[in-house]
Amino acid sequence: MRTEDVLAATATGLWRWDNGAGTVTLDAEAARLLELPAEPGDFRESEVRSRFHPVDWNEIAGVINVAVAEGTLAEARLRIVDGSGRVLRTVRSRSKPVPAGEGRQDYVLIGTLQEVAEPPPGTVGTHTAITGDWRRSREAFLLDAGRALAEAGSTTEVLRVAYSLSMPGFSPDGLAVFGVEGERLTVVGQHGHSLSDEGPFTDMPLDTDYPATEVVRTGRAIYLPTPEDYRARYPATWPLARRFGRRSWAFLPLTVSGRTMGAWMAGFRHPVAFSPDERSVLTTVARMLAQALARASAADTERELSLDLQRTMMPSLGPDIPGMTVAARYVPTGGGLQVGGDWYDLIPLPSGRIALVIGDVQGHDVRAAGLMGQLRIALRAYASEGHRPDAVLARASRFLSGLTDPGEDDEATAARFATCLYAEADPETGVLDIARAGHPDPVVMTADGTAVIRQTEGGLPLGVEADADYPTTRIVLEAGETIMLCTDGLIETGGHDLASGWVRLRPILERHTGDLEKLADALVQAVHGPGSHYTTGPLPDRREDDVAVLLLRREGTGTSPAAPRRTALSIAQAEPERISTARQLLRELLHDWADPDQVDAAVLLLSEVATNVLVHTDGDALMVAQATGTPGERCLRVDVSDGSDELPHKRRPGEMASSGRGLVLMEMLAHKWGVDPRGAGKSIWFELNEAEHPEPAFPGLDLD
Repeated sequence: MRTEDVLAATATGLWRWDNGAGTVTLDAEAARLLELPAEPGDFRESEVRSRFHPVDWNEIAGVINVAVAEGTLAEARLRIVDGSGRVLRTVRSRSKPVPAGEGRQDYVLIGTLQEVAEPPPGTVGTHTAITGDWRRSREAFLLDAGRALAEAGSTTEVLRVAYSLSMPGFSPDGLAVFGVEGERLTVVGQHGHSLSDEGPFTDMPLDTDYPATEVVRTGRAIYLPTPEDYRARYPATWPLARRFGRRSWAFLPLTVSGRTMGAWMAGFRHPVAFSPDERSVLTTVARMLAQALARASAADTERELSLDLQRTMMPSLGPDIPGMTVAARYVPTGGGLQVGGDWYDLIPLPSGRIALVIGDVQGHDVRAAGLMGQLRIALRAYASEGHRPDAVLARASRFLSGLTDPGEDDEATAARFATCLYAEADPETGVLDIARAGHPDPVVMTADGTAVIRQTEGGLPLGVEADADYPTTRIVLEAGETIMLCTDGLIETGGHDLASGWVRLRPILERHTGDLEKLADALVQAVHGPGSHYTTGPLPDRREDDVAVLLLRREGTGTSPAAPRRTALSIAQAEPERISTARQLLRELLHDWADPDQVDAAVLLLSEVATNVLVHTDGDALMVAQATGTPGERCLRVDVSDGSDELPHKRRPGEMASSGRGLVLMEMLAHKWGVDPRGAGKSIWFELNEAEHPEPAFPGLDLD
């Protein structure tokens, strides 16, 4: 028996649907099932498609797309209709989508069509597979649509979600959202039209004979299943709709809290009867869309107001500074309002110097932004009066203390503090006098691209104590060097602490040694750009904070990439803890030194020399460390000077002695060392050459 006879006996036909060519090949049985001439042949896609119920056609289109993506069979039940839309029979389709050919994006559908028995319409208890599948798809669609619209945070996102919705069984090919401004209809957004098509609808009076305007006026939905219905009800605007070539339309009100805020239009290129189930889906989507648009509109307004507020409060960098280049960035990301208490400022001073200010008011809300604006104005006023950095911060602390009431529980008046760093810069000499109020230390990038945290003296945050003191630290910015001032958001955002955040930023600072604007952009991208998701820190609290960063470079001519690295620090008799700071500065200076043992040795020798100054003299010490040469062949020289004329001398400490080994260690670990008398005092120095790798003087001993 032939295969064709077996298939015909079981009412099964074969078909081959070429999606790209738009043709369908049917055998005689498949043609009969589709109410076409019962003989094999090739048919146009439009001829075959017209034989399927529109609802079932849209459903199988989704099934085929899934089968193409997953490489599985596409199975569905399809109702065959006559020219009047009456259902004649139901067939079951089982097909395999295969690629149409190399380099083509379409596919060929190869499979079978088989007639299946269905209970007569109207039978009690009838529940066909088609109806059940459609309703289950509808419920899943509404859940997904509601979740997607609820997560949209702006009007643009809401419209994008609305345009991407694929309704079960009757997806529209054109959508439009209309709004109302005064007594006129406007287009909020559209999909399926070109921009030139919007013209007649963008400024339409509400009394126009148009479905959307009637929906806005009455608050009731309008369904137009056929072009004849549209032309009969709205003859004046039918010519506008006719050119889009659609067959059915649905216009639904967008209602929130009893007020119609606009209308939603869904247009279909195939006939849609708008059954009760279909109207239910459209009505539910319209309600969700209206709620999402209302939330997004409020969020857009709030966001725009906060951005305007922040933009107003952020200063411009002003005119160019002779001999210096400045760049700054501010990114408000810590709060839902996109507004916070971080700020930066650049203040021209009466003396010809420039004040650089950066700070962070506690909180990420409008009150923090308001306090920031008041504090920034106060700092500008104190700086313009000619006060030194310590006096400016002391006055600012008293000012902030007077703005807040520490005894209040109300969030609107509760006490707030602020961190701040104030630096007064001399463009001619590169001298910076820095006062710090609980703020992160600045970072200095040397001419060869080495980034070093420059530890400075500091006091309490502003507003904590009305009479706080803020000691000043002086540093010198050499030609070609850059100083970075930033808020803690740049360092700690993304689950980082100060240590791990610095490890993340240091390579960026050392890699971007050219344009300051590019460096500022790279720093922000490292914290809030796409790559920041791969550089999260060790802390479980992966918070995001506002970011402010201010960069200042002292320009130089002919700066060599091998320019010396240099750092200096004074160590007072009353501050022996600054020896630890000196050790840290030296480690930062030598962070890329070839031999880690030499770094340990240098830190140990510095500790010995600095400690001897504090123990055996009555004066302060000044440490100056400088590394010269190219990487791999550098020479480190460390000078520690004091005001005493007493020269050190070598001792022979006993086995149990706790001191007296300083010069012994110097001889063992340094390549060169010496003592140079000066006019008032002396300088003890030592040198280490990077090219040499001495064996550890004390194997197994941790020199740190």
